[in-house]
Amino acid sequence: MLLALLLAQRTARIVGVAPADAWNLCVIALFAGLIGSRLLLFLVNWADVVKHPLWMLGLATIHHPLLVVAGAALGGLAAFIYARRQHLALLKTADALAAPAALGMAFEQFGALLAGSGYGSGTHVPWAVVYTDPLAARWSGVTVGIPLHPVQAYATIAFLTLSILLLVLLPALRQPGDVAGVALMGLGVTVYVTEFWRDGEGRGAILHGALDGPQAAAVLLVIAGAVLLRERGAARVAAPERVEAEHG
Repeated sequence: MLLALLLAQRTARIVGVAPADAWNLCVIALFAGLIGSRLLLFLVNWADVVKHPLWMLGLATIHHPLLVVAGAALGGLAAFIYARRQHLALLKTADALAAPAALGMAFEQFGALLAGSGYGSGTHVPWAVVYTDPLAARWSGVTVGIPLHPVQAYATIAFLTLSILLLVLLPALRQPGDVAGVALMGLGVTVYVTEFWRDGEGRGAILHGALDGPQAAAVLLVIAGAVLLRERGAARVAAPERVEAEHG
């Protein structure tokens, strides 16, 4: 997260957003997401919180797709409120935060690989990982002693590649929102594809199992990114027409 915050200082300058505002927005969003997802964890598992408060407050930062989505939603809401109160340009700010967000997700997935969270399905590929620590099993439910796809590593590589691509695109920004649109589509594609190698336990089933929960969210991300890019493209086409009409 610190690396993502530092990167956000640089990307904010590129698009013309005050680095201090970008820093404050990221910190507010981060803490809102962490606190909000933990509160949801407590509410859903209140009986366990009462019985084992130290466990729930300490190591049991459960890595569950629902908590990730809830944390991201609360963090995004907090960021939106802060941006509106500070009168920040929303699309420029989103462009500035696109590459740092992808970088943060890359490191988050690397941490998940080390911890056994969001683990992959069984496999016999030569690069499979085998978890042996009982704590990993108690924490995330991963099966110990079984070769698994290192799907978190796949996601790490994809998110890191996306972050680099967004950094390359940022200086060539043609219209506010373009980089954010590419980021949304890239994040959606990455989540959708990597879900094929994740264990399906607790990830939900939609359309009679055709999609799981994260894949459904990924489809929405791709659609949102496409709509954002389409609107920006429409604005670029419409601008010359308006100028021509004015000087008619």
